[in-house]
Amino acid sequence: MLASLGRWATRVKLRVAVLDSVILAVACAVTYLLVARVAIHVYTRSRADDLIGALWAVLATIFVCRDTQRESMKAAVSRLAATAVSAVLCLIYLSFLPFAVWGLAVLIGASVLAVILIGRPGDAITAAITTAVILVASEVSPQHAWEQPILRLADTVVGAAVGLAAAWAGLRLAGPPPKETSGLPPPGQPGPPRDSMAA
Repeated sequence: MLASLGRWATRVKLRVAVLDSVILAVACAVTYLLVARVAIHVYTRSRADDLIGALWAVLATIFVCRDTQRESMKAAVSRLAATAVSAVLCLIYLSFLPFAVWGLAVLIGASVLAVILIGRPGDAITAAITTAVILVASEVSPQHAWEQPILRLADTVVGAAVGLAAAWAGLRLAGPPPKETSGLPPPGQPGPPRDSMAA
């Protein structure tokens, strides 16, 4: 009986893992298409900008898509908060100065300090990464460098929204998580075959 329950639990875990993987893959493709193919009809600077934006949005989708709706919402808030802090600092900098390595270093330090001071120390790494991406993107497209923070914030919003939607869909499709401790299948899920329970 225990062996059958173990096989049943493994099948359920495999089903959930495959479902989660497929949902994340589809969500990333949707995000990419939204930013790289649809959003360019609203605003575009260059193909390089569009691709950086698509990459950044896909990363936001991956970052936000979690096992529970609460974890996904927490990740979305974290991603948006860190991106907003970085975007404001980079917008101020890039409004007056072009990309420079010393500016990259100063702004990474400033973005980390800012999120720590506003009480979100867990967002420090995301703020630092976001700052690096914005500033390097501004070097790729220096003609309108000040737009990079705004564009990357918009990309993050799109990616986070798709990630939240994907997490919600995944939770609805997967149903409630299996209760492994009871030895019984969750409601609505088939249990092990009856003949194996007699063994």
